Amino acid sequence: MTVIYGHRGAKGEVPENTLASFQQCLKHGVRRCELDLHLSRDGELMVIHDPTLKRTTGRRGKVVEHDAAELLSYDARKGGPGAVSTCPIPRLEELFQHCDFEHWQLEVKSASKVRSARMVKAIAELAERYNLTDKVTVTSSSREVLSALQRLTPHLQRGLVAEYAWLDPIKVAKHYGCHLLALNWTLCTPERLLKAQKAGLHVSVWTVNEPALMRRLADFGVDSIITDFPGIAVKTLS
Repeated sequence: MTVIYGHRGAKGEVPENTLASFQQCLKHGVRRCELDLHLSRDGELMVIHDPTLKRTTGRRGKVVEHDAAELLSYDARKGGPGAVSTCPIPRLEELFQHCDFEHWQLEVKSASKVRSARMVKAIAELAERYNLTDKVTVTSSSREVLSALQRLTPHLQRGLVAEYAWLDPIKVAKHYGCHLLALNWTLCTPERLLKAQKAGLHVSVWTVNEPALMRRLADFGVDSIITDFPGIAVKTLS
């Protein structure tokens, strides 16, 4: 049975990575989500995809140049599908407080050694505080982040995000002790899928928005799909 993850909440329906987007995902009965994290200047885990603010808020500068309180005051609806009311950039803690997901894929973008260490420790601490350690998988395409996870927070489940096939993603995932492989759908051949599952990996495929593709990947036997349209996915796969 292929399970569904809402991509940045319900990115195709409500502005991505906002509380409203994750609530929309839950309204469809989809209780798994994928999101992206960056640290604010004062060390808070903020839910935003880009390292810069321009695309989603129209503001200048990098996330890391602003304190959490400032970031919380920025409206992140720009360029997303229509939302009537303001959609601030949320803190991860706010989502942990308000959204009852049964599993979270938390993606950390590439970061320096020092920042990777700060981020994985902050995630571990917050997950523990909310009793969600066993409901979280931290994912990344960055070797720095994956090795920080392995070294500093070995109790957290981790996953490799693989967008390109220039290295064997299964080998890399196993090297870092990953439990999950988040695979760009274009890389998901039946052979690679089977090999990954035989290696004990949960294979989560992204970003899958077309009903025909959803059905095809489910027929292949993928463990989960990540989609901008959780409502469509529910109708298609139920």
